[in-house]
Amino acid sequence: MNKIKKGDIVKIITGKDKGSEGKVIRVADGKVVVEGCNMVTKHQKASQSNPKGGITKIESPIDISNVMLVVNGKPTRVGFKLDGGKKVRVAKATGDVID
Repeated sequence: MNKIKKGDIVKIITGKDKGSEGKVIRVADGKVVVEGCNMVTKHQKASQSNPKGGITKIESPIDISNVMLVVNGKPTRVGFKLDGGKKVRVAKATGDVID
């Protein structure tokens, strides 16, 4: 079970986008893609789906250790707890169950 999931709101704690918040689009292999953060320019060759090609801006992955989950507007670490035989995520700052 991951500490960060798709659809979570996270705050970036290091790097060029430090302090910005966004929604997680994708989680894979210890990296997350955050909406509107860590934008890079990509040179795309013309294809059938993109007939003109050109230079586009896309989000690139950030290491999962460089983001913190935001719960009730406050960045927090994440822990786990058994709740009636089910493993749930818990916000360390407040002790609230996240999902």
